[in-house]
Amino acid sequence: MGLIISPSILNSNFVNLQREIEMLNTSEADWIHLDIMDGVFVPNISFGQPVVAAIHAISKKPLDVHLMIVDPDRYIDEFAAAGASNITVHFEACNHLFRTIQYIKQKGLKAGVAINPHTPVQELEEVLSEIDLILNMTVNPGFGGQSFIESSYEKIIRLKELIIKKNSKALIEVDGGIDLKNAKLLKNAGVDIIVSGSAIFKSQSPSDTIKKFKRIE
Repeated sequence: MGLIISPSILNSNFVNLQREIEMLNTSEADWIHLDIMDGVFVPNISFGQPVVAAIHAISKKPLDVHLMIVDPDRYIDEFAAAGASNITVHFEACNHLFRTIQYIKQKGLKAGVAINPHTPVQELEEVLSEIDLILNMTVNPGFGGQSFIESSYEKIIRLKELIIKKNSKALIEVDGGIDLKNAKLLKNAGVDIIVSGSAIFKSQSPSDTIKKFKRIE
């Protein structure tokens, strides 16, 4: 099975956002990754529901929405209405994670849980049977263009072992400092979904770079 590629528009040209989405529509990208930041849970602010809705209106790809915000339960309805296909919340931001996952799935969406680099994979053991994907952050969240944390490979291997142990169907997604070189190693470690921003949008041909990601074996 090939990698699912979810380009992060955080590194795209927002002045020409429609053109960027149209490029992704015609590319081999599988999803479009949208990082929602509130300036509280992470030290940056990105965009909210109106931008997601505007992208949904022109996108032909599923929207992979990553909520890097405090108390994400308050906004699940709004992002679902804006056109999200997947909603991923942070383990570190949820007081009642099981309830949050159930609510996302009740909205007819795929439910994901993200963990920061310092969070052990064992923290997800009790919810693995309920979630569709685990987003393992391979940088400290909040800014694009950071360097990949090398210890992430071992963490992903442990996560894959835990998924198998719990007989879960959850996919492993990674986000942060991903390029064509480490993507192959990540796939070998057990990753299913690659989120990449800088490596795609800052390349000479983003569409060709996406194609190269898709060809990784």
